[in-house]
Order: sequence, then C-alpha cells, then structure tokens
Amino acid sequence: MNRKIAIPTEGENVNAHFGRSQAFTLFVIQDSKVSGQERIDTANFQHQHEGIAQLLKSKGVETVICGGIGPGAIAGLENAGVEVLRGANGPVLDVAQSYAAGTFVSTNAVCSHNHDHHHGHSHDHHHHK
Repeated sequence: MNRKIAIPTEGENVNAHFGRSQAFTLFVIQDSKVSGQERIDTANFQHQHEGIAQLLKSKGVETVICGGIGPGAIAGLENAGVEVLRGANGPVLDVAQSYAAGTFVSTNAVCSHNHDHHHGHSHDHHHHK
C-alpha cells in the first residue's frame, strides 16, 4: 500500500471538527508504515469545504481521517474522489500509524451544524405527599 492521507490537526492531535481545522498533517503510507509527513496550513479554508477538498486532492491525498465532520464536507471530499474515515482522536501520528497497520476503525460520526447541546425540556418534578 502506498497512499497519502490527511488528518485535520490541532497541535499534535486530531482536530475534532474538520471544518474548523487550521492545519492538516499529510502522511505518506508505504509498506504498512508511515514514511513521511508534511503539515499544510488551511486557515484560509475554514468551512470552505470544496476548497479544502481541492487543496488536499492537489497534494495527492486519497484518504482523510478525521474526528467529526459535517455532511457538506463529506460531500465535497467524496466529490473530489477522497475517501473519508471518521472517529479519529488523539495524536495524529498514532492515528496514521494505526491506519498504516490496518487497525484503524472508522465510525459513522457526522457533525450536524447545530452545535447547541441543550435539550429544550425541563426536568423539574413536583412530588406531592
């Protein structure tokens, strides 16, 4: 296997939200090992999913491995021919190594654009004796 993958990066870890990522780390996977890496700045592309997809594709990226990602970003990447794997967290190098070894397991985590986590109902109970 000789592939190039991209992981949205914050510090040394996976950025939990693809669309807010200001950088991606690109890894070359060869013979089930990480053989090279490069960090690219994507601050100008935040929430511009088609732009990020085209940039990554132009860099030879075949697979994006991320934490959470919205449906618009998934569509943009898939339309560009880039595979999307989800559910990654922790250090990006660890994620790349698990992918290279064939042990990374993708989830179906999709972020909605409603980041409001309030449930809008009350839990007040009145008990009468």
